[in-house]
Amino acid sequence: MIKTALKTSLPILFGFIPLGIAFGLLFQELNYPWYFASLMGIIVYAGAAQFMAIGLLAAGVGLVEIAMSTFLLNSRHMFYGIAFLESFGNWNLRKLYMIFGLTDETYALMTSINVPNGFNKKKYFFFITLFAQIYWVLGCTIGALSSEILSFNTEGMEFAATALFVVLLIEQWIMVKRLLPFMIGFIASFIALMFFIDHMLIVAIIISIGSILIFRLVNKSHDE
Repeated sequence: MIKTALKTSLPILFGFIPLGIAFGLLFQELNYPWYFASLMGIIVYAGAAQFMAIGLLAAGVGLVEIAMSTFLLNSRHMFYGIAFLESFGNWNLRKLYMIFGLTDETYALMTSINVPNGFNKKKYFFFITLFAQIYWVLGCTIGALSSEILSFNTEGMEFAATALFVVLLIEQWIMVKRLLPFMIGFIASFIALMFFIDHMLIVAIIISIGSILIFRLVNKSHDE
């Protein structure tokens, strides 16, 4: 199971390692000890929020403001968690960790794969979550340690996350092969981008979930 989970999580590795390195390099410009980047990867573990924190720390923003901004930025994860309330099993330390480790990438991956026959779904998802965070912390650490010997323009390295999402989107299309969910996501994102740019992601998620629920209710009423 561990070997299969490791292989399944490789798309996340190819996104998290370069992105983590970019974070580590940028974070060291704040002149903190190198291991602070690793600790952020372990304790905070939020890619977009960690990049945001670099700018906030550089601007001298207080910890309370940073915490509030991080909460708002990652509030979309509350919607992600609904899909895994049962899949993550009973409430214990393992489930708490899996909730903590539920990122955009792990959510996209775990909703697009089939658990192999004979595998314990909860343990399988646990190892995918664990490996994903290991990749991220490893990338942050490499970037922080390399900051003194590497000197190059890191602009654009954050595109690794976008490339990762494209790969996961293609995998979901191969698995689902239904146009409607993708059209809903595209239209919801367009509406959110046009009218709610400051909270684009959370609004797009709300519109998408609401639209899918409406379609399901309509289809259920027709079946009855």
